[in-house]
Amino acid sequence: MFHDRARIYVEGGRGGDGVVSFRREAHVPRGGPDGGDGGRGGDVVLVADPSRRDLASMRVSAHHRAGRGGHGRGANRHGARGEDLVVPVPPGTTIEGLERESFDLVEPGQRAVVAAGGLGGHGNRRFADSTRQAPRFAEKGLAGRSGWIELRLRLLADAGLVGLPNAGKSSLLARITRAAPKVGDYPFTTVSPVLGTLDDGDRQLVIADIPGLIEGAAEGAGLGHEFLAHVERCRMLIHLVALGPGTDPDADHAVVRGELAAHGAGLERLPELTVLSKSDLLPAPELERVLADWRRRHPGSEPLAVSAATGAGIDDLVAAIFRDAAAAPEPGTAPGAPGFEAEHRLYRPAGADGFDVALDEDGVYEVRGRGVEMLVGRHDLANPEALAYLERRLREIGVVKALRDAGFEAGDEVRIGDHLFDLE
Repeated sequence: MFHDRARIYVEGGRGGDGVVSFRREAHVPRGGPDGGDGGRGGDVVLVADPSRRDLASMRVSAHHRAGRGGHGRGANRHGARGEDLVVPVPPGTTIEGLERESFDLVEPGQRAVVAAGGLGGHGNRRFADSTRQAPRFAEKGLAGRSGWIELRLRLLADAGLVGLPNAGKSSLLARITRAAPKVGDYPFTTVSPVLGTLDDGDRQLVIADIPGLIEGAAEGAGLGHEFLAHVERCRMLIHLVALGPGTDPDADHAVVRGELAAHGAGLERLPELTVLSKSDLLPAPELERVLADWRRRHPGSEPLAVSAATGAGIDDLVAAIFRDAAAAPEPGTAPGAPGFEAEHRLYRPAGADGFDVALDEDGVYEVRGRGVEMLVGRHDLANPEALAYLERRLREIGVVKALRDAGFEAGDEVRIGDHLFDLE
C-alpha cells in the first residue's frame, strides 16, 4: 500500500549535565573548581533520500529520538555532543514542524532539523568569580524539543495522468511505461498513485497515475482531495477522457477541470495535454465526428485519440508528452512561484520583558516565559547554593520586581514551568 501521510513523534536529545568538581593535586595550591560542561543533545534531522518512495517506514517506527549529550567531568572536560538521528524521507515530502513551521524537501540531500537537541549544563567552573570562589552547584542539561509532527508526500513527476475513475489511466501507463498497475473492469478506481518511466533513448520522464477524481474531490469527497496534492508537483497534466457508448466527454472533462481549479494550488494553470482514451470502442467515422466536435467546442485544443488496448495513437502521444514536457516548468515548481529562499525563524518574547506573571486560582504566582523556564530548569532547587544563585538571577532580569508589582510577598509560592517553590 502506498503511504503519502504520516504522523511521527520526534525528540531531540537531552543535554548533558555539568559537573561539580574541584582540582585536588599534591603541590597545587588553590586548585579551585574544574567541573566541565555537559554536551549538547543530538538533533532529529529529516533528509530527502531518492531511494525512498513513500512514508511507509514512518508508520512502522513512529518514534524518533536523538542521542543524549555526555555529562561533564572534572579537569575541565566537557561532555560529548549527542549523536544526531538522521531519518530518510522521499523527495517531495513536506513537513509541518513543532512550531507550525513548514519545510519542503524537494532536492535529494536537503535536510530539515525538526527537533533540536537540548543545551548542555554548565559545570561549576563557570560560576566561579571573585565573591564565589568555590561554587558547589552546576547546571543540569535541558530536554530537547519534542512532539508530534505531520509529514505529507507530494509526488515529484514530469507528468500526471488525471481523469475520472475508469478513464483508462492505469492501462495507458502500463502501455507507455514499464509500470505494472492493476488493471481490470473494477467498480472502483486506483487507490494509490503509481509511477512509471517513459524513455526515448535520450531522455527519461516520470509519469504518475493519479487516482481518479470524482465530483466534489476538492471538498474532500472520495479520496480525490488527498491525491490532488500529488498533481501540484507535476510539470504538466495528461487529462484522459474516456470515449465509448453512453459517455459524455465534455461533461467528464469539465468535472475534472473544476476539481483542479477548486483545489486552489494553481493546478488549472499547468500545461495540459487532452487525450481521448478507449478510441477502439468507437467506429472510425464516429471517432472523427467526436474529434471534430471537440475542436469546435474547445478552440485551440488539439486532442489525441488513443487506445491502450490496440496501441492506436500511442506513438503520437509519447512524442507529444516529450514535446510539451520540455517546455514545462521543473517538477515541484508552480507557475509563477518564487525561487527558493533561505528560511529564517523568528522568536518573539511572551511579554515586554520576555515573560508574563499571573496569579492563578490557587493563589500561586505563575511566571511564563521560555527563557525563564529554561533558567529554572537548569538548576537543582534542592541545593541551597543553586537556589540562592537562581534568586539573584531572577532579581537581575526583573522577575522579582514583576512579582512584587503583581502583589507577591516573601514566602508566597511561585510556579515556573514544572517547578513550584517558595521565593524569599
